[in-house]
Amino acid sequence: MSDQQEFDVVVVGAGISGIDIGYRLQTSNPDLSYTILEGRSSIGGTWDLFKYPGLRSDSDMYTLGFPFEPWQGERSIAGGDDILAYIKHTASKYAIDQHIQLDTMVRGISWSSEQERWTVRVDRADGPGEVRAKYVYFASGYYSYEAPYTPPFPGRETFRGQVVHPQFWPEDLDYRGKKVVVIGSGATAVTLVPALAERGAGQVTMLQRTPSYILPLPGADPVANQMRARMSNKQRAYTLTRWRNIVQTLGFYQFSRRMPKVATKVLTSGPRVALRGSEAYDPKHFQPPYKPWDQRVCIIPDGDLFRELKKGNAEIVTDTIAEFVPEGIRTGSGQLIEADIIVTATGLQMLLGGGADVEIDGEQVDLSRHFVYRGCMLEGVPNAALSIGYTNASWTLRSDLSAQFFCRVVKHTEKGGFAAFVPRVKGAPLRSLSVLDLTSGYVQRLVATFPKRGDRRPWMVRQNYLLDSLEMRRATVDSEMEYVRPGERPKLGNGTAASVPEDAPPVVPVTPPAEAPDEAPALAG
Repeated sequence: MSDQQEFDVVVVGAGISGIDIGYRLQTSNPDLSYTILEGRSSIGGTWDLFKYPGLRSDSDMYTLGFPFEPWQGERSIAGGDDILAYIKHTASKYAIDQHIQLDTMVRGISWSSEQERWTVRVDRADGPGEVRAKYVYFASGYYSYEAPYTPPFPGRETFRGQVVHPQFWPEDLDYRGKKVVVIGSGATAVTLVPALAERGAGQVTMLQRTPSYILPLPGADPVANQMRARMSNKQRAYTLTRWRNIVQTLGFYQFSRRMPKVATKVLTSGPRVALRGSEAYDPKHFQPPYKPWDQRVCIIPDGDLFRELKKGNAEIVTDTIAEFVPEGIRTGSGQLIEADIIVTATGLQMLLGGGADVEIDGEQVDLSRHFVYRGCMLEGVPNAALSIGYTNASWTLRSDLSAQFFCRVVKHTEKGGFAAFVPRVKGAPLRSLSVLDLTSGYVQRLVATFPKRGDRRPWMVRQNYLLDSLEMRRATVDSEMEYVRPGERPKLGNGTAASVPEDAPPVVPVTPPAEAPDEAPALAG
């Protein structure tokens, strides 16, 4: 067994959230030691894992980027390689990479009230080991890096070609001149289809069960690029662009939720105008049966999907799958779609904390029984936090708010000589609500296993960065928070999210529409 290590703070995950909390820790709490444990052999999280053609951000880099390190790229909707280089540059510039332990997979964490410490169980190349810390911060996102979601397809074993999932794209996959079918309609699918068509695939078919809302945006932001070129203070230019984009994105979201019929007309007019006069346009391919932002809106830079559809290099088929056959796919309507390669862009498998077990004094913690405190901590769980991003905006926005608040709470805990902080519901019981408000299949399959949000502050989890930013900066560190002196033994463990009044439903999930797409439409974290 590896030697046991001791730190003040252990961070799980070296993606965007992990680098962000590393920066916040060493600037806000420079006297504390910390380490970042990363299960893979490289940093970058999502942007190191995914390798499929055309991988790019699905939100602008001025809000997806770190607030303290300006994005200098020409493109606002950036490619995966550029994003990964930006993450690595930031980690190196601020010496955060010196705190990262690669090939260190976290399998579980255990809190001991007697020792007032977490023990983090890890697997390394040289065997299992342990890392002890007073605080733990999960920056590992909410999907599995090891197992994507792929529904069972009848007849899959009869297909003569190759079946690929985007999460594990083969580096040597030769699709040039071949017939490729991409199953899905979310961000991954609308990224892959034009990329494969542009890079030499013979014919690309996007086979979707249900359409998604698609919004074309410029790949480069001319206003942001001009501001950066003309202003001597690059950080100021970046911050101004960041806030402009935050307001615009939130404004569009609020408009869509308050006036869904008008928003639907606006969003569905894009494909109609872009494909006017083309046989590629059929309303059934671009008119979802749900309201805008019931699922994330898919961004396509410079209308690349529409361009390839209009050229005839790609096509969309809206239908169900009856079965795989040797030649390809037989749809529910009886159509045969021939294929040499089938790409199952069918979504991700949701998994909080990388699947690590959580124990408190020997008792397994059931995350679904806990309310989320200020969007980043869990009721009844001491000295721990996690990063949960927005569903309607860039992941980094909430991730950074969470990191800063966590650092404030840690500083108060240390300054007061406390052994632990524990979020605690006070007053009337909370109504238990789903923490994620999307109807996407990948969310609805497992969201019941996630922690819950409440119906009042500080237990609400909103999708509004402007309100969250104002509240988190004004929030006191002692509202519904218990601080524990050394030697004290407060009640810890499983929370109250499943113990609400009988007249309030224990979980209020969003009901998905019929045949909701399974694909997870956002990659971040």
